[in-house]
Amino acid sequence: MKKIYDRLTLRVRLTFLYAGLLAVILSILGITFFVDTRSLLINYVASHLRARAKPVIEHWLYPEAAVPSGSSHALRQPDSEHLKQIADPIARDLTSRNTVALVLDRKGNPIAKGRRLPEEPVPPPPEHSYYSQALAGKNEVTYIVPQNGHRTLVILIPLRQRPAGSSILGVVQLSSPLTPVENTLFHHGVSLAIGTAITLIIGSCLGFLLISSALAGLNRMVHTCREISEGDLSQRVNLPRHEDEIGTLAKAFDEMVDRIESTIDAQRRFIANAAHEIRTPLTALRGSLEVLLRGSQDDPASFSRLSQGMYRDVMRLTRLCEQLLDLARLEISGKIHKEPLMLDEFFKRFSQQARTLAREHEVVIREGPLVRVPADPDILEQILLNLIHNAIQHSEKARTITLGWALIPDQVEIRVADEGEGIRPEDIGHIFEPFFRGGGSASGGGKGTGLGLAIVKAMVEAHNGQISVESQRGKGTVFRIYLPLQ
Repeated sequence: MKKIYDRLTLRVRLTFLYAGLLAVILSILGITFFVDTRSLLINYVASHLRARAKPVIEHWLYPEAAVPSGSSHALRQPDSEHLKQIADPIARDLTSRNTVALVLDRKGNPIAKGRRLPEEPVPPPPEHSYYSQALAGKNEVTYIVPQNGHRTLVILIPLRQRPAGSSILGVVQLSSPLTPVENTLFHHGVSLAIGTAITLIIGSCLGFLLISSALAGLNRMVHTCREISEGDLSQRVNLPRHEDEIGTLAKAFDEMVDRIESTIDAQRRFIANAAHEIRTPLTALRGSLEVLLRGSQDDPASFSRLSQGMYRDVMRLTRLCEQLLDLARLEISGKIHKEPLMLDEFFKRFSQQARTLAREHEVVIREGPLVRVPADPDILEQILLNLIHNAIQHSEKARTITLGWALIPDQVEIRVADEGEGIRPEDIGHIFEPFFRGGGSASGGGKGTGLGLAIVKAMVEAHNGQISVESQRGKGTVFRIYLPLQ
């Protein structure tokens, strides 16, 4: 059974669950309605029998109620002997085609039977446990007994010596077969069963359609996943609505695939650019070695020139490998050693190093408020040196490079601004990508390896911070670093 259940689709499982719950609810409602209807009909029959018996009993047992007030006729007080005399007429008057009466004395013995015709029902034998309750003075004694394959309703009415007295002379037993009630209940039950079955079938079909419609988005996602697994990263679910949970899931799935596609594209560009950057010095080294192997080592001038070129290429490869290792280390681990750092004291120490690096450029420190920020001083120093080096590469001599900081809500903003050539608008979105060197941009303009700003971004993000850039062509560039205060 479990294996069969596991093979069922989610749509079928949910339909079975829905149909099961619907069946349980309809069954509970149907049974409750059936039981209430049965109780109502039986109570109606019992109330009708009691209402019909009351005037008959009062007529025979309390004739003084019909005597005018002030009459001098002496009336006999009801007693056991009087009950025996009037028992037969009481039983006959209370017996009809569907009801039979039986009069019992205080010992529970029948003293009169109302059945005279064969079509009249046969009275069931008295039940001691019930008529003893009536003899004790209980008015509402009603029970049901089986008789000849049918159920019979029995009510007991105590016969009191006075209408409101406590002395009981005997008991009248009225019994009526419940066949008409049972027939009505049978037809009623059949109608309920048929209605429940029709409702269950229609509800299950509608539930299946609703579940199928709700799960259509999941089927679309499955198809999209298969397309993506085959290598087509351009596929998206693109559900027309996003209000329900499946729509929200589809939207999150599309966003995830967008990020995956962007990451894979970035990795492809990174590998291609890294291969290109490494191939260039390797090609130069190969050419120099081939010249040397052809005999240029006998020419001291050529040997010196080739050796120096080979040394530069080796150094370039070394720097490139070191930068790649630094970038990979930051992206993989992201672990840095933070410590509380007073920015005013940090910039006082850093200013001399910045001016030494800038040489022919002017470095201005615009101090902000006293603030302590958790940061790694060595990495923060490397971030600023890379940005200053970037500004130097793309600024004319004697231009100003401005450093400063300011407080914003829950963060500190560190600025590095220059008066250089600026960045082209189409390059701003790519300057932090590894090996990107846009023409005439602050990201490299064809100079360096194109890893400096990528390393800067990785270092900032290792501090749980962010970096942004603003630039105008011919007016300069401003890098803003945002570090959390806590």
